[in-house]
Amino acid sequence: QVQLVESGGGLVQPGGSLRLSCAASGSVRSIDYIGWYRQGPGKERELVAQIKWENTTNYADSVKGRFTISRDNAKNTVYLHMNSLKPEDTAVYYCHADFWSGRFLEVWGQGTLVTVSS
Repeated sequence: QVQLVESGGGLVQPGGSLRLSCAASGSVRSIDYIGWYRQGPGKERELVAQIKWENTTNYADSVKGRFTISRDNAKNTVYLHMNSLKPEDTAVYYCHADFWSGRFLEVWGQGTLVTVSS
């Protein structure tokens, strides 16, 4: 199994930056994709960014050029670097992973709130 714990959310002004962290534990070698989803007020959960085991990345159009996903394999941690934040980026951000355990399963972190407001 895989467990995910997020950190790094908070209040930031428009145009500001924030870095989210997702620490993975357990069977981390079984992870295929790991990344971030978000759910804003009154909105459905959506993919923000993800990184595959071989380091290919995928981003939502709304964050391309502003957000960067990266990983530190030594720390089993994935980061979401968010720049030029906008009020519409306000959401609960969830770390998510697909991993293999006889079949593909998925796991979610508990979520961390990001509020972009002046």
